[in-house]
Amino acid sequence: MPSIELTRRIRWADADAAGRLHYPRIFEYFEEGEAELLRSVGFTIFYETDYDFPRKHVEATFHRVLPLDALFVMRVTIGKLGNTSIRYDYHLFADEACTQLALEGTMTIVVVKDGKPTPIPEKLRAALSSWEAPGGKQKREYETNENNETNEKA
Repeated sequence: MPSIELTRRIRWADADAAGRLHYPRIFEYFEEGEAELLRSVGFTIFYETDYDFPRKHVEATFHRVLPLDALFVMRVTIGKLGNTSIRYDYHLFADEACTQLALEGTMTIVVVKDGKPTPIPEKLRAALSSWEAPGGKQKREYETNENNETNEKA
């Protein structure tokens, strides 16, 4: 399955008055991750002008505070490739070793043509499905141990 990791810092414009990531800004990072994942398989979200890709569902669960200027790693994967939709899964880590899960979330987009949901274009599906795990079981789950370290569940 396509998976990318981006290393970023919390920018001044993304921090609240308390000096930490302002919660709605995470969705801008999600969109950046989507664009970079698509670019990694040879596409941009605007590659086909006859299609639109509106967001149907977005969610985020915050586990740790990400303060201003904090370095973080964002892992983006395809969580589910449906008939007319794509779910992206996001995991943000507060360290470069990816042991401290700070945030996790999902974003589901629907492919729309002429105002109606339509099947994912074949070229895009081929690029994404060639990486899809068998059975579509792609969502990674994490757990935090007693030392506050995060590990991927087996």
